[in-house]
Amino acid sequence: MKNRYQYSNSNKRYYTLDYFYKTTFGKKVFKVSLNGGFTCPNKDGTKGRGGCIYCSKLGSGDFAGNINEDLITQFNKTKEILHKKWKDAVYIGYFQANTNTYAEIDVLKQKYEPIIALENVVGLNIATRPDAITEECLDYLEDLSKRTYLTIELGLQTIHEKTSKLINRGHDLKCFNEMVRKLRKRKINVVAHIINGLPYETKEMMIETVKHLNTLDINGIKIHMLHIIKNTKLNEIYQENPFPILTKEEYVDIVCDQLEILRPEIVVHRITGDPDKNDLVKPSWVLKKFCVLNDIDKELEKRRTYQGFRNSILNRVHERFCYYIKPNSLVIDATAGNGNDTLYISKIVEKGHVFGFDIQEQAIKNTKTLLEENNRNNITLYQENHVNMKKVLKDYVGKISLITFNLGYLPNGNKEISTKDIDTIEAVKVGLEMIHNKGIILITVYPGQEEGLKESIKLQEFLKNKNVIYYYNTENKKAPYLIELKKEPKKS
Repeated sequence: MKNRYQYSNSNKRYYTLDYFYKTTFGKKVFKVSLNGGFTCPNKDGTKGRGGCIYCSKLGSGDFAGNINEDLITQFNKTKEILHKKWKDAVYIGYFQANTNTYAEIDVLKQKYEPIIALENVVGLNIATRPDAITEECLDYLEDLSKRTYLTIELGLQTIHEKTSKLINRGHDLKCFNEMVRKLRKRKINVVAHIINGLPYETKEMMIETVKHLNTLDINGIKIHMLHIIKNTKLNEIYQENPFPILTKEEYVDIVCDQLEILRPEIVVHRITGDPDKNDLVKPSWVLKKFCVLNDIDKELEKRRTYQGFRNSILNRVHERFCYYIKPNSLVIDATAGNGNDTLYISKIVEKGHVFGFDIQEQAIKNTKTLLEENNRNNITLYQENHVNMKKVLKDYVGKISLITFNLGYLPNGNKEISTKDIDTIEAVKVGLEMIHNKGIILITVYPGQEEGLKESIKLQEFLKNKNVIYYYNTENKKAPYLIELKKEPKKS
């Protein structure tokens, strides 16, 4: 089977930055953190006072360079350390501390240009705020993006205005959305920062933040866990009135849920944080970064899911195929359609066989063509109503491992010809006779059109009190969903 994690060359089930860099630049890439000596408009009174309540005294640049050293010295010191481990690597200068576009253009040029001129520097990452990029700065950034690989990292943290005011963020969601639009219009890469565990936010609120980012044209995301740091307003609030802090298990669960809905082409630049242990108050588990990363990997593996998994019910269908079907299984595709499921299943059952049914001549032709193009010969096709499965395959009663139904009409076919609720229910009854005791019936239902909705209602009435599991990938009641049906256990 083809690796379903299209943006992975490892066991990671999400689009890692390492994979992105290696496929983009053809070799190992390091980000070299720099402290450009910038301040922040949310601290000096331009936008607000005191800054975000969680921000450290170093402006979230605790691991950036030494502000008392010039940028070239900062860069070379880090480069020398990294170069000892990876000889053949290239570098991206990362302006990390505070708001790194908050200065006049001449000042920005004095800081950025010497870094991109260094040998083996292939790009710049610039961390900033959406309310701290002027039109003049946008013009310069656009020019810069044509000369180096430029990424602008924009802090969002949350889409919820109540939380945003609590953390003294200093800008609203509209401001963030508009800056993303402006940057992407100029074809500048954008990475959004979010924080899980902000005071009083629920799991659902954190999920909603990622759902919103899915609607924007961003290239990457950084997911952080809230750190309570010494000498911050957040720590004062916590000491005075402690609020709930996510456990490691809760954080892992939330991140996995976020990844499952995150568009698969969005690069995950970070999935947890790196606090300074000397300044950290809570939670202590974030110091074990690799344990957190490993637990996220394990949870996704346990769920059998990956980045973008919930965005299409087809992903759940394929996961169920892989879970139930063995190499020697006998499988029925009761609605062959254009043959995509038939082909997918045929690659799993290398030593078994697939029986494909469809009432439409065009569907059988389409499926046959697809299978021939892919050199698949472990399939037998029947232009026949799936109600007649038992008559056609009378020698296989009680021997079938899985039967799949994809209800509705043939894509790009005659919409007047589609599966009907009466035939479907009869076919399901026949299917229950065809599968063996551990067999499974999978039914993908499309309630978004009139006949599909009717079919959905009738099916659910028929399946009441039966051995059924429902899978939904969205709250939209018109979206497709999956039914998993097993035989009723024999009464002793």
